[in-house]
Amino acid sequence: MTKKYNVLGLFSILFLTVTIGFAQDKTVPVFKDGEAQPVQGFTDTNDWIRHDLWVETTFDTDKDGKLDRMHVAVTRPKQTDTEGLKLPIIYVTSPYFAGVAGDVPGVMWDVEHELGDIGKERVHPEVIRRGERPIISNSHLRKWVPRGYIVVHSSSPGTGLSDGAPTIGGPNEALAPKAVIDWLCGRAKGFTERDGNEPVEAFWSTGKVGMTGTSYNGTLPLAAATTGVAGLEAIIPIAPNTSSYHYYRSNGLVRSPGGYLGEDIDVLYDFVHSGAEDKRAGNNKRVRDTEMKNGMDRQTGDLNDFWNNRDYLNQMAPMKAALLMSHGFNDWNVMPEHSNRIYQKAKEMGLPTQLYYHQNGHGGPPPMTMMNRWFTHYLHGVDNGVENDKQVWIVRENDKHENPTAYDAYPNPNAKDVTLFPNKGGNSIGTLTTKKNKRQKTETLVDDFRISAKEHAQIVGSKNRLLYATPNLTRDLHISGEAEVTISLSSSKSAANLSIMLVSLPYENDAKVITDNIITRGWADPQNYKSIRDSEPLEKGKFYDVTFKLQPDDQIIRAGQQIGIIIFSSDKEFTLHPKPGTELTIDLDKTSLTIPVVGGLEAFTRATK
Repeated sequence: MTKKYNVLGLFSILFLTVTIGFAQDKTVPVFKDGEAQPVQGFTDTNDWIRHDLWVETTFDTDKDGKLDRMHVAVTRPKQTDTEGLKLPIIYVTSPYFAGVAGDVPGVMWDVEHELGDIGKERVHPEVIRRGERPIISNSHLRKWVPRGYIVVHSSSPGTGLSDGAPTIGGPNEALAPKAVIDWLCGRAKGFTERDGNEPVEAFWSTGKVGMTGTSYNGTLPLAAATTGVAGLEAIIPIAPNTSSYHYYRSNGLVRSPGGYLGEDIDVLYDFVHSGAEDKRAGNNKRVRDTEMKNGMDRQTGDLNDFWNNRDYLNQMAPMKAALLMSHGFNDWNVMPEHSNRIYQKAKEMGLPTQLYYHQNGHGGPPPMTMMNRWFTHYLHGVDNGVENDKQVWIVRENDKHENPTAYDAYPNPNAKDVTLFPNKGGNSIGTLTTKKNKRQKTETLVDDFRISAKEHAQIVGSKNRLLYATPNLTRDLHISGEAEVTISLSSSKSAANLSIMLVSLPYENDAKVITDNIITRGWADPQNYKSIRDSEPLEKGKFYDVTFKLQPDDQIIRAGQQIGIIIFSSDKEFTLHPKPGTELTIDLDKTSLTIPVVGGLEAFTRATK
């Protein structure tokens, strides 16, 4: 009896030893200092398993009587097959993967016409679809697969091999990634073919999904998150367009994104519409030529329900995903307000939130360490303390991208509003002071779109703009938050553009860094002085008080510089171009600029002594 027991005991020990040895040979994710590390067993691209499939959605936007299916591509380590390994997902979706329309002459809206007109009909290009199965995109693979993630890509509705129609912010663009996440979590159907019935299951998924992307590809993670879909644990949107209205309009004004003069929402629709050729005509008729044509309103630029329904700020209530956002303060394409407004709401909702701001232009992800820690915690479940890190990280002037400065919040909690008032002399350079002088009366500028904002800043004297500046700063001054202007004006015509630019003077042609010249800028339609939903023609000779915020910023203005405000009408790079000659008369007694200064009035006073 004893002998038999010893034999069984020996067998148990041998079995345990073999089992432990086998377990140690398995390839698993490795973590160090709270970050997922590249693992040798995951790095050989020849061993990666790559396949595609179609996920069934809950909508039919191409109106063919069948639920739209999204084309999905998967890249995963071989161990998900050979060792039964389950891993979390990094998911990227886009309308761009299958190619875009060419920049043909006439594709943009004509901008040289009077305000309230539309201009001539534009050209509608066709997209020549590119790409072959099973690869949709190779983005993010080398960054995440070696660190123990599966990377999934999908094409947006009406693009590539996905069914449906593009809507540029419509409900289907949020429900499409939701369906893919539902499939990754075992709640939706996947098929091997676009029209087939052979099922595909995500047996290799842990059910933990993170999303990231830049620009439009950064918008879609937020879109998915607003559905509240279970399994989407964390998102990292980079320079996301969070509101189509804020992208194509500004305070009631028709305004183009920087670098794309004349673009509007229907232009972007044509640009990405790479889906099935036999569905395009029907999609165009329903979406572009009906919904968009009736809703976009290039005549007035007013906010309406069409635009409101394409604003993700209005849809955030169900959102649960942890949010790390990245944006550039000098992004004049997708402007920094897009991320700031979402950050403020997420903070108010109590969501895990971090914000990374840099001083450059469009794009620019957070440092890899920040992204890695974010996904390591929320997708792998590693307790690395990322939720206790500082909430805001800002790359200071001349610092490297990887070396941001940490702050408790944005705007800087120590920032306080300082109100400044213009003093006569704006056609040359008037002063800008904290003291309000009475009975200064008015100064006038004449609109001329042919003069650029840069030229307005550099010309010593001009009838086409008004410029007011502080004394030379005797020490550095830190601005953090949103500046606000109140401009009291009358117009010689019933409609006029109003453009504002804050600059650091002197405005240098050979500036070494992007922050040396432009501080921030903004645009508004004086016809919307009461509300951006309702405009009314301006009465000649009547003064209107127009108040609006400029783009958010966080910048240190160097000692020796001046802070200047330029008031002008049409902006050559951003607004419509009406015939030159409209006169704007500014009532200086009722005009002001409020800037958020770290240290408030005391700091401003010290810096201008």
